[in-house]
Amino acid sequence: MRAVKSSLVDPEYKTEYRVPNWRQYERGLRSRGDVTIWFIEDATADWISKSTGGRGGQRLYSNLAIKTSLTPRTVFRLALRQTAGFVGSLLNILGFDHLTVPDHSTLSRRARLLDVLTKPTWPGGRFT
Repeated sequence: MRAVKSSLVDPEYKTEYRVPNWRQYERGLRSRGDVTIWFIEDATADWISKSTGGRGGQRLYSNLAIKTSLTPRTVFRLALRQTAGFVGSLLNILGFDHLTVPDHSTLSRRARLLDVLTKPTWPGGRFT
């Protein structure tokens, strides 16, 4: 029977980092989980699109509403149905119960027409 290794990392490559201030380190770890989300007044005021008076189907949601709805999708890498559910729960939490949420097919169709960031990028290269 083989002896159990005390560490899976080779001692030659093991880093020796010691945390000098545990309170600050723990506070930093906790702040990583903090999510603060807010809607600007323009986003809620112009959520429903103004009527153009032209022929064809009416656009129920403004471009700003579509971009606002697709932002959590980019940040949290959500599917379109999950995005619609997430935005709906955010609107309920923030007290905007009078606003409706675009469904996944509307988000998909309108995202192709708008200049929406689909994959997050990092200043140093690709975001992984």
